[in-house]
Amino acid sequence: MAQQLLGGPVAEAIYGELSERVEALRKQKVHPRLAIIRVGDDPANAAYERTVLKRAETVGIAVDVHELPADVNRLALYADIEGINVDARIHGCLMFRPLPSSLDELTACNMISPHKDVDGVGATSLAGVFMGLPEGFAPCTAEGCLKMLDFHGIEVRGKHVVVVGRSLVVGKPASMLLLARDATVTLCHSSTADLEAIMRAADIVVCATGNARAFGASCFSAGQVVLDVGTNTDADGVFCGDVDFVAVEPIVEGITPVPGGLGAVTTAVLLQHVVQAAEARER
Repeated sequence: MAQQLLGGPVAEAIYGELSERVEALRKQKVHPRLAIIRVGDDPANAAYERTVLKRAETVGIAVDVHELPADVNRLALYADIEGINVDARIHGCLMFRPLPSSLDELTACNMISPHKDVDGVGATSLAGVFMGLPEGFAPCTAEGCLKMLDFHGIEVRGKHVVVVGRSLVVGKPASMLLLARDATVTLCHSSTADLEAIMRAADIVVCATGNARAFGASCFSAGQVVLDVGTNTDADGVFCGDVDFVAVEPIVEGITPVPGGLGAVTTAVLLQHVVQAAEARER
């Protein structure tokens, strides 16, 4: 029976530390503030927004929601981003993606000031991750993978880590963060030959493909740690990860459940970045 690597305790540890840091900032008359840009009314985005609002309130971070219509034109979106960039009261910006196809998402992401890009979506932030430079912020979920491993005492130095999925949200930046910790990383994707064999040979497996229960028992072996980053809804409307938890949990040593795993950590890392941005401005 595997150890379930729960995200709740990891997040609560982060929030406990953040509350102290926010209080220290308030004594300096600094009030950490996050701006959220949401285009349209996607239910998943709205649900995550409510989670961020609730958690931000518990640690004393203010949140401004910029709700834009789904048919907003690109100039109006760009003006909103620029307004956030120049607003000295705002320390971080989260823009929900994907944006409607009528908008240029790449341009919009790169318009967010690196100093406020707390979700790590812009080119400067990503370059910082890939080059090991203190520029911008790492994507929250990718950084959350490291937070999860650290909290549960799982060493990555010298370990073979297989990351399945090559997105700029998780797969690629998580690979770079793991390499920076001296892990040996194999980055896999849908065209990787002998994927199951590669996954079975790993010490740690990170699954981030967005395919419901795509990885079953044949992909894993005893003693492994599995981070399931997937957030999917199966054919029956059940929220699940990329890993077939029921089949895999009896095999491996540790595994993150979905729900209950990395989602909570991602939110905590987002708010941690907001506080870091506020602290950096005061230095």
